[in-house]
Amino acid sequence: MSGVGDGDVSRLRVSAPSPFRVLVLCTGNSARSQIAEALLATRGAGRVEAASAGSRPAARVNPYAVEVLRVHGIEWEAHPPRSMDDVAGQRFDLVITVCDNARDACPVFPGARAQVHWGLPDPAEETEPAAARRAFAETYDALAARVDALLALPLERLDPGELRERARSVHESARP
Repeated sequence: MSGVGDGDVSRLRVSAPSPFRVLVLCTGNSARSQIAEALLATRGAGRVEAASAGSRPAARVNPYAVEVLRVHGIEWEAHPPRSMDDVAGQRFDLVITVCDNARDACPVFPGARAQVHWGLPDPAEETEPAAARRAFAETYDALAARVDALLALPLERLDPGELRERARSVHESARP
């Protein structure tokens, strides 16, 4: 008698659903996109696979971005900025641009099921330390609210049009 109970279990394969893949684009990939990637990776762990890249990547992640993430319990020192070329050809379920320059440089990302723009001010424009810390804290809070709202959606069940509209509404409803 042969059956599943007789040692044939090795032939049964249960494939786990692949994670929902999100790419966040910005110009330098040193501030907003890195913060968004960190939030998606930690808050969506096991469900979401996050990446970020820039149209003109900076030499390093902005120290204030690393600092604000650390304040919130996220260690992020080992994540260098990447170029869009580094992720070209990969499939993403959702691409989010967080600065106008990236949106203009990449109006359509090939391989994306849906793409939206969450335009936010660049906290790196602040140069005085106290103002920069405030700007990065505000950026963190703005992105955290959007990421939480995005992760509350049934991402895996939305068709591309619904995904685009719901992700866009996450940004619109989070605006002050």
